[in-house]
Amino acid sequence: MRIGALIAALLCLPHAAEAGDWPEWGGGPERNMASPEKDITDDFEPGRLDSKTGEVIPGSTRGVRWTARLGSQTYGNPTVAGGRVLVGTNNAAGRLPDVTGDYSLVQSFDEKTGAFQWQFSVPKLGAGKVNDWEFLGICSSPAIHRGAVHVVTNRCEVVALDLDGMADGNDGFQDEARYVAGPGRPPRPIGKKDADILWRFDMRDVLGVFPHNVASSSVLLVGDRLYATTSNGTDWSHLNIPAPFSPSLVALDRKKGGLLAEEASGISERTMHSNWSSPGFVPPSKSARSGIILFGGGDGFLYGFDPRPSTDKTGLRVLTERWRFDANAPGYRTRNGKPIKYATGPGPSEIIGTPVHHKGTVYVSIGQDPEHGGGVGRLSALNPHAGKGDITEKGRLWTYDGIRRSISTVAVGEGLVFAADYDGVIHCLDARTGKLMWTHDTLAHIWGSPLLVDGKVYVGNEDGTLTILEASRTPKVIRTIDFPAPIYSSPVVSNGALYIATQTHLYAIDGGR
Repeated sequence: MRIGALIAALLCLPHAAEAGDWPEWGGGPERNMASPEKDITDDFEPGRLDSKTGEVIPGSTRGVRWTARLGSQTYGNPTVAGGRVLVGTNNAAGRLPDVTGDYSLVQSFDEKTGAFQWQFSVPKLGAGKVNDWEFLGICSSPAIHRGAVHVVTNRCEVVALDLDGMADGNDGFQDEARYVAGPGRPPRPIGKKDADILWRFDMRDVLGVFPHNVASSSVLLVGDRLYATTSNGTDWSHLNIPAPFSPSLVALDRKKGGLLAEEASGISERTMHSNWSSPGFVPPSKSARSGIILFGGGDGFLYGFDPRPSTDKTGLRVLTERWRFDANAPGYRTRNGKPIKYATGPGPSEIIGTPVHHKGTVYVSIGQDPEHGGGVGRLSALNPHAGKGDITEKGRLWTYDGIRRSISTVAVGEGLVFAADYDGVIHCLDARTGKLMWTHDTLAHIWGSPLLVDGKVYVGNEDGTLTILEASRTPKVIRTIDFPAPIYSSPVVSNGALYIATQTHLYAIDGGR
């Protein structure tokens, strides 16, 4: 029995990244936006853009290894592994001359030189803003593992790509020419700069989901299973849920893309707007040998699921719910016994940022679509092993209501939690007690997440300002650096380099090393 339990636990362990890589959203399955790397520069110049070409002017940068032109809207976060840097964007730069018009892309660059390698070109759905907002690029952070790239597309698919692209031939899926052309169009010739699709899983077709605005989340890899958010949500009216019985979270076979299980907790029925949060993971422990899949629902609850598929009484393969935690304060949902309307300042919110696990504690915040503006928020710390069922009370370690709505993921380390709200304020709290240490206003909206590395906190904002603060219990701004375009994504580090994606360019920064 002990041997069997040990084997089960080992099979559910997350894949370990190679030293120094940042292969998936959050750097690893626990999703903590923190890195142990040292000697990361905080003194550099990103340079200026040529007003005619849109390129970075040669010689205008300092401490920058390379820059790469992206599209005109970049919300995806870079990932780095296998000597490659991948990022989602749109097609405004037009790197492949025969891929024209509105496409969402994943682009691959050489880690050392920034040379463009290949591009995954995804046609738009055609339904417009309700399902696939015009000119939005791929918002998912690619997850890189064993030569494969896993990403959620704007077409609400989970796709596996060959990390080498078409350079080593066409493997797996063989109909890239028709896929890239789009439905109803003649096939488009595929070249060595195109992506090589290994498999694809269409969540709209198989699960009947209705993605709201755009399919936006990053996959979680645990063993040979892949967990993905469906982005199921409301229609254009924001009142009706076209697919209330479709799942918000699914498990797929990592190697072949087949459906293994789906959540059956009724999240879609209670969804306020959409399901955009990426799943996270609590590793195996003495109290939970199989680990826990974390999912922030569109109903404002954080869920803990058993990672192993099971069969319910109807014969459906499901992810068993272990517990749920209401991330909203009671006064956000109702007042004087009456529900408070969603998308109003004092009303309830869903979870958009990713839940983070660090040293036995899970941290999660609430927020809404930035189009809804600001409003009340909450950051919670909870014990993921508190029990079963509703653990809102018994699982809560502390809550902090001083934060406004947030679509960011927290960074935890040095005994501190660093969180950003949409209003542009960075909050530093004691990780154990939730006591506020300090706040700092960056004076512009924050969409991305803070990065904790080398005793510093890096966070970008909508004005294109990168704020670098000391990771300490007393507030200290080390430096602010202005980029020539807004920063909507999150900084990441890999192998001694800092990566910043603005709306239009990707910067690899190493301080001139």
